[in-house]
Amino acid sequence: MKLGFHISIAGGFKYVCTRAKQTASETIQVFSRNPRSWKYKDIDDEDSAIFKKQIIDYGIGPVFVHLPYLNNLGSGNDILYERSIASLMEDLKRAEKLNAEYLITHSGSNLDIKSGIKKMIEAIIKALSHINNNVLILVENTAGSGNEFGYNFEQLGEIIKGVNSKRIGIVFDTAHAFASGYELRTEKGVNETIKSLEKFIGLEHIYLIHFNDSLAKLGSKMDRHWHIGKGEIGKGMEFIINHPAFKHHPFIMETPRTGIKEDLLNMATARKMIRNS
Repeated sequence: MKLGFHISIAGGFKYVCTRAKQTASETIQVFSRNPRSWKYKDIDDEDSAIFKKQIIDYGIGPVFVHLPYLNNLGSGNDILYERSIASLMEDLKRAEKLNAEYLITHSGSNLDIKSGIKKMIEAIIKALSHINNNVLILVENTAGSGNEFGYNFEQLGEIIKGVNSKRIGIVFDTAHAFASGYELRTEKGVNETIKSLEKFIGLEHIYLIHFNDSLAKLGSKMDRHWHIGKGEIGKGMEFIINHPAFKHHPFIMETPRTGIKEDLLNMATARKMIRNS
């Protein structure tokens, strides 16, 4: 099991691994560009070369790239939909340039959930057919805010089956799952949630755990990450990280931070939770 954080790319990718080591990260997640803008610059060749060398030298991996927030692969707006597909294809190429194995996208949103899921399946199929590399697309479960879909495992399973590719998988976000209504505070709740993951998605399709506590209450549909063990999930975080189904999965934390202090505290808390068995 490897633990890590989402790491800032401020100043360039050449600084990412240093930041990762400061937080004791063994695996990392990054954006390949500004997550709140459609505009982007090409990744500098020298910058990516330094990053790729450091990843090897520091023994960090796997590397996950997260798609910008503006994308909506299930949108009913044709302009936004096509723009999102183009963005997905661009980031598949950018992830390859960074030697990242995975590209994460949030599930989309649509007033008509059935239509949104269908459009997302078609968008991913199109992107994979146009960008033929080894990067896997991972769809992240949502909290179910607003018109979001992908907040239950049945919907995520539908996407996996619809895309029907070896290059598709799932990110299981604990805070999102809890906010969408999955009980994670108790060992029984965690066991039942993981049984549901197995039933509707298949554990072989889970490639990453977003290990986040939740400031929002169970079933609130609110996306509010919080410090490990300090939120509404609390003790349940220990049951999650020690579940045998996730024994060999990477865990990425996306907890609040004002500096390195919070990251180090969350890392220490997570490591302390792991039982030696």
